[in-house]
Amino acid sequence: MRVLGVDPGLTRCGVGVVEGVAGRPLTMLGVGVVRTPADADLGHRLVAVEQGLEQWLDEHRPEFVAVERVFSQHNVRTVMGTAQASAVAILCASRRGIPVALHTPSEVKAAVTGSGRADKAQVGAMVTRLLRLDAPPRPADAADALALAICHIWRAPAQNRLQQAVAAQAARTSPTTPRAPAARHASKGRTA
Repeated sequence: MRVLGVDPGLTRCGVGVVEGVAGRPLTMLGVGVVRTPADADLGHRLVAVEQGLEQWLDEHRPEFVAVERVFSQHNVRTVMGTAQASAVAILCASRRGIPVALHTPSEVKAAVTGSGRADKAQVGAMVTRLLRLDAPPRPADAADALALAICHIWRAPAQNRLQQAVAAQAARTSPTTPRAPAARHASKGRTA
């Protein structure tokens, strides 16, 4: 499985490509950052992020794209830029028919370090160890993108089994399949 991880941001959008399967050593195929100037017009910045991500998609041909799920922060301006860059990543992948998975920061930290509260240094150290790198990727956005890709590779088999189970259950309870009668509600006038 080849996954492009995207740590969205307008100034620095971390990107990293990891290949492998759960339970086996993983291989980093590329890591970097798509940068935009902070003083540029928002539209131009979004186009620059799109062009950068398109280059990564062209070069590495991932089977999946894993994007950090935007979470609420106190700084609305920061979360808006992150959400906008995230939307660009989702759009670029979806335009090509590449499945997109969203992972929260705590999911990624827990998958890579064992703790959902790990700091950036711990994530960078574990990414370095898991991918057998000489040094942690810099800046931290690049390491975070690799962590997203690793998280997706490790979590995808379980998520696929869960989706298959849900689909099988839905097929068993489809309108063509007779269902058991619904439970009767308590009679009127009774209080719980």
